[in-house]
Amino acid sequence: MDRIWNLKKQGDQNEVKHLSAALNVNMVIARLLVQRGIKTYAEAKAFFRPRLSDLHDPFLMKDMEKAVARLDEAIENNEKVIVYGDYDVDGTTSVALVYSFLKQRIKDIEYYIPDRYSEGYGISPKSIDYAVEKGVTLIVALDCGIKAVEKIAKAKERGLDFIICDHHNPDAEVPPAVAVLDPKQSDCKYPYKELSGCGVGFKLLQAYCKQHEIDYEEIYDLLDLVAVSIAADIVPITGENRVLAYYGLKKLNSNPGIGLQTIINFAGISGTEITISDIVFKIGPRLNASGRIEHGKKSVQILVSTDEDKSDLLGEEIDSFNEIRKTLDRDITQDALDTIENSPEFKNKNSTVLYNRDWHKGVVGIVASRVTEQYYRPTIILTESNGLATGSARSVRDFDLYEAIGQCSDLLESYGGHMYAAGLTMKIENIPEFRRRFEEIVTKQITDKQQIQTIEVDAKIALSEITPRFYRILKQFAPFGPHNMTPVFVTEDVFDAGTSRLVGKNQEHLKLDLVEPDVNSGIFPGIAFNQSDAYDVITSGSPFDVCYSINENEYRGKTNLQLFIRDIKKREFLD
Repeated sequence: MDRIWNLKKQGDQNEVKHLSAALNVNMVIARLLVQRGIKTYAEAKAFFRPRLSDLHDPFLMKDMEKAVARLDEAIENNEKVIVYGDYDVDGTTSVALVYSFLKQRIKDIEYYIPDRYSEGYGISPKSIDYAVEKGVTLIVALDCGIKAVEKIAKAKERGLDFIICDHHNPDAEVPPAVAVLDPKQSDCKYPYKELSGCGVGFKLLQAYCKQHEIDYEEIYDLLDLVAVSIAADIVPITGENRVLAYYGLKKLNSNPGIGLQTIINFAGISGTEITISDIVFKIGPRLNASGRIEHGKKSVQILVSTDEDKSDLLGEEIDSFNEIRKTLDRDITQDALDTIENSPEFKNKNSTVLYNRDWHKGVVGIVASRVTEQYYRPTIILTESNGLATGSARSVRDFDLYEAIGQCSDLLESYGGHMYAAGLTMKIENIPEFRRRFEEIVTKQITDKQQIQTIEVDAKIALSEITPRFYRILKQFAPFGPHNMTPVFVTEDVFDAGTSRLVGKNQEHLKLDLVEPDVNSGIFPGIAFNQSDAYDVITSGSPFDVCYSINENEYRGKTNLQLFIRDIKKREFLD
């Protein structure tokens, strides 16, 4: 696939020089800091040395006093309480976090995760009926609820109070809950707006601890759950999220909760240094698989488990769900790609809208992402559920998918989401007209550049600059994630050392050995997954450019630096 390499702006060079001197590092490191908005020594110190004491006062969040007061009332009056959350990773970790803390203080408490298929996302009528029947008087809703205005109003009429802890964008009207904790409310003065749902739940617990002079160590012991939510929900790893993720990863690597340790074991990463990437690709998918294949409550059950044997049994079940999920993902993705490839109606378009009533609802979001990666255009994957077409949408860089879908709202029963991802439901008979109109909208609005994948490059460097010291400093930029991605570099005019080769079961990968002309710095190893089509460029004897990140590779007990190749090009000018 064609890609554009964009070299990021370098920032104010005077500030770069100042940082370089102050931090006693080379100009590349200073440049990376400036690109991340870090322009003073104090900011750099806070970035490299996150502190829990840097977390904001939770009472700066709108309605926090009301939320803590309502919890106090529930505890004092021995009320029945439900901790409620969505069925994805952010929702289940949120519920596990708050439930684990409150169960020590509330005798009659339980958790509730809605069924993806019979109830759908958010606050469901079924859950309200259940709560009323059980005599529940307070629901703490996490990672959802900010748009459930009518449902919460009706629940209030039936004597049911809500504390909402959400992080999604609210509408003009918010639900009539006792307290609405959401930093994205326009009148909320909380300094940091990008918390995960679990992060908002953590702030509620932090406020409770502060109000009652409870040692913060009790909630710091649960930060592994917060780190998992931050990574899996793809929120920016900046500000408070960076602090929470940093210490959550420390907990995850040193002494994770029993349930998370079980997931780590089944993921095959026990004994390794767990990173944000490991959560995204190995821990998160397993926790998500429960809600996709059976029921999200299984994920909460393992996350709150205090018994290793029971946790292992749950882990085995969840791992089996993940295997089913992977099979469905692979088969449906291939079916979708074949549908596009074999039909001019779908192949030669600026958008993709596919419907198959037999596709599994639990994986259509994953399939939409896979198809977008392959064809790189706005993509919607639909299946049938309860007599309606329902599914997920994914976008490409800088194209507002949510706004484009909104222009077709008259054809929809419901929709929600944001610029790059959305969910939608429509009558099956509306699919052809929706497909036609959506394609028309995309064609008018999308640019040629938006249809080519872009790799953002942090800096041009020489291979000879990659030293163990340089890499040790790079590692301090972690945890990596949105708004602080793993640094990407370009090196120009490199050559094959003569030993690069095709590897992999189907010879689909490239194992590279690279050298620089006229530089006696040895051979630099690299791996380029699924880039066998660049083999001729590598072995032509001509210079080429490589775009890559740097990681460590352990082989036969020895650890070496290795280039993780993102792209390879014949020698040419870079934008």
